[in-house]
Amino acid sequence: QVQLVESGGGSVQAGGSLRLSCAVSGFTYATYCMAWFRQALGKQREGVAGIDSDGSISYADSAKGRFTISKDNAKNTLYLQMNSLKPEDTAMYYCAAVGGLWVPPPLDAKNYNDWGQGTQVTVSS
Repeated sequence: QVQLVESGGGSVQAGGSLRLSCAVSGFTYATYCMAWFRQALGKQREGVAGIDSDGSISYADSAKGRFTISKDNAKNTLYLQMNSLKPEDTAMYYCAAVGGLWVPPPLDAKNYNDWGQGTQVTVSS
């Protein structure tokens, strides 16, 4: 059974940085996509960045130039480095995974079937 556990969220001022981590266990997929999603209060969950087992990467327009997704296969960990944070980045952030390859990695939540519990990011102005 796949388990995804996010960490690294917190409260920062606008312009600050955070690095989110997603520890992965129980992974049996030979190929896969993983992604970061976020959901602000009263809004739909939206994709932020995705990466697949071959290293292909995709970003939402809101993340381009500010966020960087990466993975450390040796540590079974997915990361999201977030720089130049804005108040509108405030949300619960989730990591997600699915077996198989799509190029580019999808940023639609319906494509993913494994989810973590989330970590809260709050950016104050």
